[in-house]
Amino acid sequence: MVDVATVEPSPPAIALAAEVEKDPRLVEVILSESRRIVRHRPNLMIAEHRRGWVMANAGIDHSNVAPGDGRELVLLLPLDPDASAETLRQELAARTGKRIAVVISDSFGRPFRRGTVGIALGAAGLPAVIDWRGHPDLFGRTLEVTETGFADEIAAAASLVMGQADEAVPIAVVRGLSWTAPEAPAADLVRPPEHDLFR
Repeated sequence: MVDVATVEPSPPAIALAAEVEKDPRLVEVILSESRRIVRHRPNLMIAEHRRGWVMANAGIDHSNVAPGDGRELVLLLPLDPDASAETLRQELAARTGKRIAVVISDSFGRPFRRGTVGIALGAAGLPAVIDWRGHPDLFGRTLEVTETGFADEIAAAASLVMGQADEAVPIAVVRGLSWTAPEAPAADLVRPPEHDLFR
């Protein structure tokens, strides 16, 4: 969490804030969490977050943040969501004696599509991505490009239960999943820039 009231905006933040019609202090926080600003217009900033996600406001959010006794609090994304997922996985496994996996999710807007969906920011104990290349399809053709965002699919399903607004459901338990692919972190879901035609 950051108290925006304590932030001193830089000259670049002040200039950008005038263009996007946002509080310069909030723009400073967004810039501090970003590698770069991808696009902007009044009331919208699309940023590449320091962890590689391209999203509105670098994922910084006022939504579902309780008032802070006069403070202007905004919520940042986790510093290392894969490490946080692993810490949670180990703690929950120790308490329950069960083999579990953990996905840390957030709502996410997608380019060229309306609506937000849950995506995986962090994952532990499961493959965030399953590579199907080289496997046959239904008719025996060899798959050449198919990779499944397994952790994203779990996050999207959980989001149906957890909600996006005032539902106040912080955790969803998913049972019955199985996989044979090796574990991989959610960081593997970020497409490398050299494979991205839009950056």
